[in-house]
Formats: sequence, structure tokens, C-alpha cells
Amino acid sequence: MSSSNNSLANKAQAWSARFAEPVDELVQRYTASIGFDQRFAMVDIAGSLAHAEMLATQKIISSQDLADIQKGMAQIKSEIESGQFNWQLALEDVHLNIEARLTALVGDAGKRLHTGRSRNDQVATDLRLWLRSSVDDIAVTLKSLRLALLDLAEKHAATIMPGHTHLQVAQPITFGHHLMAYFEMFSRDASRLVDLRARFNRLPLGAAALAGTTYPIDREQVAKTLGFDGICNNSLDAVSDRDFAIEFCAFSSILMMHVSRLSEELILWLSPRFGFIDLPDRFCTGSSIMPQKKNPDVPELARGKTGRVYGDLISLLTLMKGQPLAYNKDNQEDKEPLFDAVDTVQDTLRIFADMVPHIEVKAEVMKKAAEEGFATATDLADYLVKKGLAFRDAHEAVAHAVKACVGRNCMLTDLSLSELRFACGLDNRPELISDDVFALLTVDGSVQSRQHAGGTAPDQVLAAIKRGRADL
Repeated sequence: MSSSNNSLANKAQAWSARFAEPVDELVQRYTASIGFDQRFAMVDIAGSLAHAEMLATQKIISSQDLADIQKGMAQIKSEIESGQFNWQLALEDVHLNIEARLTALVGDAGKRLHTGRSRNDQVATDLRLWLRSSVDDIAVTLKSLRLALLDLAEKHAATIMPGHTHLQVAQPITFGHHLMAYFEMFSRDASRLVDLRARFNRLPLGAAALAGTTYPIDREQVAKTLGFDGICNNSLDAVSDRDFAIEFCAFSSILMMHVSRLSEELILWLSPRFGFIDLPDRFCTGSSIMPQKKNPDVPELARGKTGRVYGDLISLLTLMKGQPLAYNKDNQEDKEPLFDAVDTVQDTLRIFADMVPHIEVKAEVMKKAAEEGFATATDLADYLVKKGLAFRDAHEAVAHAVKACVGRNCMLTDLSLSELRFACGLDNRPELISDDVFALLTVDGSVQSRQHAGGTAPDQVLAAIKRGRADL
């Protein structure tokens, strides 16, 4: 290690002559973030290069300084990418490690790089740059999952299954319609992702420690170079708030809640008690003791990982809630929850985007289940209303019919016309129930009758899929 590197590695020297003794070894380990903020290396280099270019443009450093900084940073980038960079705990974080190496390589030019900035606005900039790249990656993966749902829904636009409320059979729907509900949820998630990206894509650099700088910097130039939409308008806010990280974790929590709901249904549907689907073996595991088992580990883990993402959100909210302006060391704790949320969301979306297209649908089992539980009872009530009976009276009449069928252990469609009239208590008004009722009491007839935008009729499902593809 060079003498320049040594001077920065000595904590007493790193914080200037203000300190009379080195930092305690335990405190050094406790306060260091290099173990996890190495992720920022590439965005830290990018931010530093943009800052250096601006300093040179503004004549704050010389063109030779800029050339030396650019050359040194190119070597540092190569060392990091090849795994040859010597990360040092004594240098605390990614920023000081890179600065120390740069100074060792190019001398005084490396020392001039930090002119007009602080680690406070530097880390805030790195965090936004890193999160922006992660958000863009997640947007692509989320789009892949939405496309997978559209494709599977299109294959099963007419596949009938039972719709449930309270986990009880309610009305017949199509599997395609069911999948499109998740498409809508994930589409709103995608919209939230776009919104939050726009809000945090602002440059903190130039806020320095908290009050700005006395140097004639050009923050707009740096913002343009780094692809920000503008600058943070208040230097205190720029270095101290992490609401953008909190908002990302809130987005992640909502997204994972949707994933967890889908996971719960996949788990239920895979169970022999439902038997609606099968998943490829590569997404499942067996049992260490029961040779017949096929466990849906991927959906179960996604359901479980949802809780840890909620925890990431709570961690950041709690981290920020008591901080006075401006920057506080507490904010070193903002990274690991954010990193965890990003990693969990990205990995989950990738595996679900791969898994969904390979869901094997057991259409006959689904349809048979839809024919149980009096799923078309509401259709009979609607039929009676259209014949002139008030809805509450129709509701009561059908309830009597269902009760009668329960007693006889049969379905509504098993009754003859006269038996159906009698069961409804309408045998004295035969004009209310005619032979045409039986077409409506089938699950096919029930599904086909929902011919309106947002309904479960196959044509409406296909129309929704077409709109979804256009939106994507």
C-alpha cells in the first residue's frame, strides 16, 4: 500500500488532525460499510467522473487533473471488474476505498476530486444511481411476468373454473379471467414503479455536506451527464431524506403481496384436494421421508419472502422517523434493507416469469369443480328478476331451491322443470320459469352470459388480453 493509501487508512489521519487517537478496532468494524456498499463501486465511479468533468469545465480543477482522474478511474474500474481491487476495512466504505486508490495512482489530482462535494451528497447520489438501474431491471422482468400471464390467459380464455369468495364456490369464471386479475394487479405495480422512478431521478450532488458549496459548480451539467431529470432543490433535503428508498420498499411490499396471493392460489391448486394445475418438477421439491410428495417450494418461499420485504419497509421507516436535519450516521443502515428488497423482488419476478408459462392446467378438473357448490344459483336469481320478480324475492326463492337440493343431494340442473318451480316456491307462477332456464344453469351458459367489459365471458377475456398487449 502506498504512503497515500496508508495515510487514509489511518483513521486518525483520515479525519485530519482533529483526532488525537485512532478509531478503536471494534468501532472500526461496527461503523464500516465496505462489506455491503461495494455494490456502489461502478455508480460511484460514474458519479465521480461526472463531478470531475464539471469541475474542469468550471475551471475548479485543471484539464490535466481531469485527464489523470479519468485514467486512474479506468484502472480502478478494471481492477474491480477483474476482482483484483484491494478493499480495505480501515477505509470504511466504497467511497474512501476508491478515493484512496485513485490518489495512490494519480497523486494530487485524486485529492482534488473531492472538491465541492461531501460523502453526504456523494452517497445520496450513488444510492439514486444504483436504485435507478435496479428499477429499470425490475421493470423489464415485471413486464416479462405480465406477458407470461397474458399468454397463459389467452390459452385458457374459455377454460371454466369455479370462482370463489370466502374460499367457497361462488360463480363460474374462466381461468383466463382469473389470470387477468393478476395481470391488472401487476400492471398497477408497474405503474407505481414508473411513478417512483420519476420522483427520485433528481441529482443530490452539489448539496455537499448540507449547505451547498462555495465553489462555482454547475449541478445541471452533472445531472445531465448522469441522466437525472433535474437537481434536488434543497441541499438539506438532498443529503438527508431517504423517502425514495422507502417508496421503493413500499412498491416492493405491494408487489410481493400480489405475488404472495398468486402463490397461495398456486399452492392450493396444486394440492390433490383441488388438483387444478401441475407445476414442472424443477420448481418443486420432494420430502426427505415421504416419497410421494411434490412440494410447491417456489410459491411457498415467495409467500414467505413477502414478509422479509415488509420488514425492509418497516426498517427504513423506523430508521428515518426520528432523524433531525440533515445527514446522520443512521443512514448507513438504509442500504441493506434496500439491497434486500431489490434482490428479493428481482429474483422472485425472474423465477415467476419462468414458471408461469409452464403451468399445466387440468381443465376438466376445473370445470367439474365449477359444477359443484350451486355456482349458477345467482344466474337463476337473475333469470327470475328478468321475468319480473323483485330481486330480494328471487334471492329467497333460489335459496329455497338450493336448500331443497342439499336435502336431496343433487344439483339445480338435476331437477325437472316442475321440480324446480316447486323448489323455488313458484309452482303457482309457472310463467316465471320456463325450459330456457336450464341453458343458463350450466357453467358454460353462466360464463357466456357475462358479456360486458371486465366480465368473464371468453370474448371479454380475449378483449382484455388485447388491451393488455396494447398497454405493454
